[in-house]
Amino acid sequence: MLTWNCTHARTHQHPPTQSLRILVNCSDGYVATERRIPLHLLKRAAYCMMRPSAASSGRHLALLLAVLGCVATRPVASAQTRFYGGVLTGVATLSGDARSLLQPPASSASSLYDPRNGVAFSAVFGRDISEYFSLQADYVWNRNRLTLSSNSTANGTLTAYQELRRSSQKSALVDALLYFRTRESRFRPYLSVGTGWVNFSSAQEQITQSLGTPALPPRTFRSNLIALHVPVGIDVGLGKGWKFRYTFSETLTGNPISERLSPPGRHHLMNFESLFGIVRQF
Repeated sequence: MLTWNCTHARTHQHPPTQSLRILVNCSDGYVATERRIPLHLLKRAAYCMMRPSAASSGRHLALLLAVLGCVATRPVASAQTRFYGGVLTGVATLSGDARSLLQPPASSASSLYDPRNGVAFSAVFGRDISEYFSLQADYVWNRNRLTLSSNSTANGTLTAYQELRRSSQKSALVDALLYFRTRESRFRPYLSVGTGWVNFSSAQEQITQSLGTPALPPRTFRSNLIALHVPVGIDVGLGKGWKFRYTFSETLTGNPISERLSPPGRHHLMNFESLFGIVRQF
């Protein structure tokens, strides 16, 4: 759909010139351009647009194509795709897991792990595809401490342990962001979903309790996992291309910690991250 907004623009030069301002309303946004075109050509182009039957003339059709060519070669910067990058930091919280088994008449077992909050860091790089849609690549690192414990009873004999561990996750993710306001808005909330790869690693720090001969997890272990990443957040414009960003996300993966408990847990590992930082458009 094309909308024509025609104005006369006289200058101090002689003879006077005419200017044409053409507003193009496209499916992917709003483009404006400005060119100096003689008035009689302007009238003919406008006539062709209002009376499609008049475009049967080859001369009028050529004129119309020439005007459209002027529009196509002069999009404004706001209609172009833009890149951005930024860094964020905050808190990462892991989900816990537990399981109990009863095997009458004389045996039982239970296990659990208890994570603590840790620090998280993220670097993002993205591209605005349209006014409301962006694609983004994320690198996320977080570190958390864990307490693992297990006990079992068989024929009156008790075995148990409790240990402290450290863990870290390195994630490479790709997200699609859907904004609810245009790029020129100061406040831009968004929803996002993505996927990617997570490298989980854990190492034993200290065995605080041990009774009998329990089945301990490996001293160190590492797992590569496929993740579902679901962030929500808001960008707040600070001026000159700078933005403040707050985001809360959940990263869902298989659970390499639960797999090494005895008895094994059954729940997925959820990594909740609350991050804030600065994003710069360029």
